[in-house]
Amino acid sequence: MDFSLTPEQESFQKQVRQFIHEHLTPELRAEVEREQYAIGPLGKQFVRLMGQQGWLGIGWPREYGGQGRGAIDQWLFLEEMALENLPTGGLTLNSAGPTLMRVGSERQKQEYLPRILTGEIEFAIGYTEPNAGSDLASLQTRAVREGDSYVINGQKIYTSAAHHSTHIWLLARTDPKAAKHRGLSIFIVPIDAPGVTVRPLATMGSERSNEVFFEDVRIPAGNLVGEENRGWYYVTMALDFERLMAHNRTRRYLEHLMDYARSTVVDGCPLSRHPRVRIALARLAVEVEVLRLFSLRSAWMIECGQVPNVEASVFKIFMSELNQRIAVAAQDIMGPYATLRAEDPAAPIEGRLEKLYRSFPLYKFAGGTNEVMRNIIAQRGLGMPRG
Repeated sequence: MDFSLTPEQESFQKQVRQFIHEHLTPELRAEVEREQYAIGPLGKQFVRLMGQQGWLGIGWPREYGGQGRGAIDQWLFLEEMALENLPTGGLTLNSAGPTLMRVGSERQKQEYLPRILTGEIEFAIGYTEPNAGSDLASLQTRAVREGDSYVINGQKIYTSAAHHSTHIWLLARTDPKAAKHRGLSIFIVPIDAPGVTVRPLATMGSERSNEVFFEDVRIPAGNLVGEENRGWYYVTMALDFERLMAHNRTRRYLEHLMDYARSTVVDGCPLSRHPRVRIALARLAVEVEVLRLFSLRSAWMIECGQVPNVEASVFKIFMSELNQRIAVAAQDIMGPYATLRAEDPAAPIEGRLEKLYRSFPLYKFAGGTNEVMRNIIAQRGLGMPRG
């Protein structure tokens, strides 16, 4: 593949940067740093502004209100947003929306797709359960048909966006007698439906996740996505749409560490001039560039009509473990100061690298554990037998 950008792609990248420059206020910057993966009030305003400007539908087909741009343009947009830690609509735009385009009813398309593009609707992904994580098909949340409704009972966990979303993209069991992969269905459940309870779930890195309880939640039968008991097929379809991933969040962490090394003087010399520090930072810089190329390769494959299933797994493993290497290097280079949290006035770089150190274990299982990713690489990429 050719890793260089075309003049048109470079021009589009400049447009995105200009948009960010015009609308990224100090208050929004402070909020996104504080909230991390959640979206606060200013973040919601920013998402709606992007919707008004047409930025949310960059990769969507024109027939559904999008710009119809290619995957590399969409990747460039995500990279520029990630560099500033800005919200982009996430899985609502890149997973649930494209799945609705293909299997949703005409009513669902008319009701949800335009409002996704304006930022009015945001989905939280309701897949994982306390006893169904990597083996997702073992989930037990039930959806029972009663006339023109479904009644849902069960529990989801690690539903990270539930506290600021409008709906849950829910995977539930509709046929308990079928084989576990064949008795599942997808539903659209409003967060404010009676019987839905969202409870905060703290993580080691201070990011908020959630557990969501469903107690006799009644939704219209029209909220079933596609056909009943075809949910596993739709989940794998939705996951394939998630293959576009930006690397710039990881780059930001390394840049923070490099800034600290340049500005911190020890024994009359900046840390960045010490050979051991220079070697450590150089190695990490090379790895960050490798990560960028992994990321761009996935975008290029999608642009060519391919599904980068194995390649996305390679990227996910490399990214999560590179975050760990950067966090450990920060502990080594910054010493005791690396343990100071953001609220401490003496914390370097507003405590961002301390937070990364507490957060990196999350990266290794969020979005699919690295062990499962390695199985995908072994089986689908290398043709090895199932263990």
